[in-house]
Amino acid sequence: MSTMHRESLKDHGQEQRTFTIRVLIAMLGACVLIGVVLTRLFFLQVMYFEHYEELSTGNRIRIEPLPPTRGLIFDRNGVLLAENIPAYQLELIPEEVDDIDATVVRLRELELLRPGDEERFYRALARTSRPFEPVPLRFRLSEEELARFAVSRQDFHGVDIRPRLARHYPLGATAVHVIGYVGSLSSDDKNTLDAASYAGTTHIGKTGIERAYESDLHGTVGYQQVLINAQGRALRVVAQDKPAPGLDLYLTLDVRLQSAAEAALADRRGAVVAIDPRNGDVLALASTPGFDPNPFGEGLSRAEYRALLTNPAKPLFNRALAGQYPPGSTVKPILGLAGLHFRAKNPWDKMYCPGHFSLPGNEHRYRDWKPEGHGSVNLAQSIEQSCDVYFYQLALDLGIDRLHAFTRQFSFGVRTGIDINGERRGLLPSREWKRTNFRRKADQVWFPGETVITGIGQGFWLATPLQLAHATGVVATRGKRHPPQLLDAVRDPLNGDIESMTRPAAQQIEIDNPDDWQYIVDAMSDVVYGTQGTARLVGQERPYTVAGKTGTAQVFTVGQEDKYDEEVLPEELRDHGWFVAFAPIDNPQIALAVLVENSGGSAAAKPVASDVLDAYFDFNPATLALGNTHDDVTHRD
Repeated sequence: MSTMHRESLKDHGQEQRTFTIRVLIAMLGACVLIGVVLTRLFFLQVMYFEHYEELSTGNRIRIEPLPPTRGLIFDRNGVLLAENIPAYQLELIPEEVDDIDATVVRLRELELLRPGDEERFYRALARTSRPFEPVPLRFRLSEEELARFAVSRQDFHGVDIRPRLARHYPLGATAVHVIGYVGSLSSDDKNTLDAASYAGTTHIGKTGIERAYESDLHGTVGYQQVLINAQGRALRVVAQDKPAPGLDLYLTLDVRLQSAAEAALADRRGAVVAIDPRNGDVLALASTPGFDPNPFGEGLSRAEYRALLTNPAKPLFNRALAGQYPPGSTVKPILGLAGLHFRAKNPWDKMYCPGHFSLPGNEHRYRDWKPEGHGSVNLAQSIEQSCDVYFYQLALDLGIDRLHAFTRQFSFGVRTGIDINGERRGLLPSREWKRTNFRRKADQVWFPGETVITGIGQGFWLATPLQLAHATGVVATRGKRHPPQLLDAVRDPLNGDIESMTRPAAQQIEIDNPDDWQYIVDAMSDVVYGTQGTARLVGQERPYTVAGKTGTAQVFTVGQEDKYDEEVLPEELRDHGWFVAFAPIDNPQIALAVLVENSGGSAAAKPVASDVLDAYFDFNPATLALGNTHDDVTHRD
């Protein structure tokens, strides 16, 4: 039997070599991986240790801001003007809502959203980077809306109600131009404010006291340390630094007087400013029409805001501070004082008024408000009767340079310095002003005719109601000038301490003969009590005495051959009516300026002043004896 050759079925050598190669590759791969891990650990633990330690701490502890409670605002007698009330905010958590658009539609169908709310919500939603943080849908729900949502709450997963404090103005539109209002932080606000100081804050003062004293009212933000998980969700509060509430403010404003001024103006466009001439305290600062500031804090829609902006009555416009009008005859007492100071005229010399005035060699007639003229009048009589012709000549005798220098001391053409924003300078014309503001060289020349009309508070001259009230107060105190002020005191809500604001020292306007002040005061008294005074009955049969001056501000120039006819003129072209006054005459406690736009003359302003003065002195006109036969003067000036 032949021996069979046995073939090898297995190559042990090859298997051993394959195994060895695989082990080497595995060991090499393991070494590479270990090297990568060690290298990464080196970078994490050595090179970037501080960076990742900070991130690690941030993943464990999050610092959250705690917004402070805004300070309250009171009037001088403790009447609450601005407060914080509990409100319910409707919020949506994006990651918990499957279809945000559909949810918004359903909320709108329940009448829980307005068009402006949706627009604001989507803008906020686009800016948010954390889907687990709530985004406000509505800042303030009414009780009815709250109940309506509660009934359907189970249908709105991811939508909830959060209580918070909201700004509220209990008196509504009363004194709105003084108090101002708060509104949502805008992008401009965020760019200019210190982000740390306003962390967690959604609203800021926009106008009035709310804006001027924002730093005092806002308070100091607090912080809390919150333990969070890896996804950033809060687990519990670890530590807390409570916020410090804002200071409470007491204003010089007297709401009783403010309400009387606004009621007297009624639905007319106008302004009333009343100050205490002894220290500059602003007692009333009314501008009508006004508006309710509460919707601004709730979230005013663009349509609602546009309606306020386009309202022809301009309710957002603060006429008391920013309204600039020709002062008219209200400045005649001050011009008369200038004439006495510079001895431009003897106060007892009389001048004949034929009802018009012309410059030498010029046929142009500057008319008096009284076409038949006033006859022979001296300075006191020209103030009492408001004779234009006398002051045309007085202005020429003074010259524009002296007229400008003297009247500027009464804060015409400059801001009075009141402690809220929005005050305008007005315009006190001068040669230099004209050279600067007119482009054509021929127009830069100051003409005598411009001096003439400046003498009756017309032409380029513009003043605000605040400036005229301030100037009247200076006359009342015989030259003492106090800057107007609205803030009276501040209170720390934590300990109740009240700190009164210091008043700047009065500046005295010096004139050549101090007795001339009394001459002008007596002439203003004759405006009210004189037999030919233009404001008779304003203070008669009252327990207080009044000195005043009427004024008319022309809106357009009447042609030489034309006649002013109020009956055929559209309202916006009718003259504005002014009246300035102070009382009592010998011990002035209140000085005021009243403006009624397009009223045709001062007849509309005088009863407003009477109502304000009656309110200040707590006098009821109903107690006047019946059957008074005196007729008030109703002419244009």
